[in-house]
Amino acid sequence: MAGYSRDELDQMIERWVQENKNCEAQGDWRPLAQMYTAEATYGWNYGPQQEFMAVGRDEIRDLALGQEMAGLEGWTYPYQEFVVDERSGSVIGFWKQINERTRADGSHYSPEGIGGSWFRYGGDFQWSWQRDFFDFGNVAALFVEMMSADALSPGMQKRIARSMSDEPLPGWYRIGESPVPLW
Repeated sequence: MAGYSRDELDQMIERWVQENKNCEAQGDWRPLAQMYTAEATYGWNYGPQQEFMAVGRDEIRDLALGQEMAGLEGWTYPYQEFVVDERSGSVIGFWKQINERTRADGSHYSPEGIGGSWFRYGGDFQWSWQRDFFDFGNVAALFVEMMSADALSPGMQKRIARSMSDEPLPGWYRIGESPVPLW
């Protein structure tokens, strides 16, 4: 496994964070696809029965950053901290998920627990691999709270209805059936 300079990895992180902010402001995360190698993979686990996997830059753009981020307009994902391993090119970024809407007490809707992304650097300021992790129980509880308070955007309501249908979506697999290992 090739090593990378800390300066190069720090520059990658800086570029990544800035491009995330740009995409959040636009409500469109698809431009982030340029920050992945052509053969990169991006996935996450979604409970005991399902996982998501996008294989290649096009699927990352269309599925992970398009289909799966639809309805999340008005959400931000500010990074709290990064852990970097120059030897392997592994980077772990811890983030919060914060909605623009607020509760009656003025606090923003945001799940408790921890969220993050584990990246593998592929050189040339691109990721070759990404796996997200988050506290599914806390995320589910937050969305129930938001539904009860009628605080979900129309896009998020559509996203939840889509996820409850029996129609399988591209990129979603039963555990163990993904075209590449999740981890």
